[in-house]
Amino acid sequence: MKLLHIDSSVLGPHSVSRQVSAAIVDRLRQATPGLQVTYRDLTHTPLAHLSGPHLAAGQGAAPEASLQEDIAAGQAVLEEFLAADIVVLGAPMYNFTIPSQLKAWIDRILVAGKTFKYDSQGVQGLADNKRVIVAVSRGGYYGPGTPAAVGEHLETYLRWVFGFIGVANPEFISADGIGVGPEHRERAVAGALKAASSLNAA
Repeated sequence: MKLLHIDSSVLGPHSVSRQVSAAIVDRLRQATPGLQVTYRDLTHTPLAHLSGPHLAAGQGAAPEASLQEDIAAGQAVLEEFLAADIVVLGAPMYNFTIPSQLKAWIDRILVAGKTFKYDSQGVQGLADNKRVIVAVSRGGYYGPGTPAAVGEHLETYLRWVFGFIGVANPEFISADGIGVGPEHRERAVAGALKAASSLNAA
């Protein structure tokens, strides 16, 4: 069993999403003997954002020399994702959506013929054999029925992204309201860590 652990927060040790994603991984290590974990920190080893030359190389054009290293890195993250049985993703909300570093990673794993394909019935996801667990941190409250719900473009986006490639039921553990005040932060983190410690192994 292989687990891919991805973090995308720029806050280092002060990050709530990192704290919760680490707790999720610890729980799954304890519950799954022999679990192999691969870790990638998207802020320490960021991927470049896609450009025209990237897309041209993807269509078979000879890549520019300056892009070769980054194209190889993109292929490496795709292979990591394809090899994983479980993906644990730390995803803080920045300005109502995911960090740009995480978007760059998503752009490297949403690849036609690898994680999805089009056929006569439309799109077909090819990653339906994976379990995806997302540790979310948000400064405010964006749940259904809240005044800010319309501004929530993190969980809704990730549900769509992973659903598009065949992951029908991604799991989310959220710490909400961490920017409202110390008590709210403490309560949100405690609740998220408790949820992480109660995860099923499979």
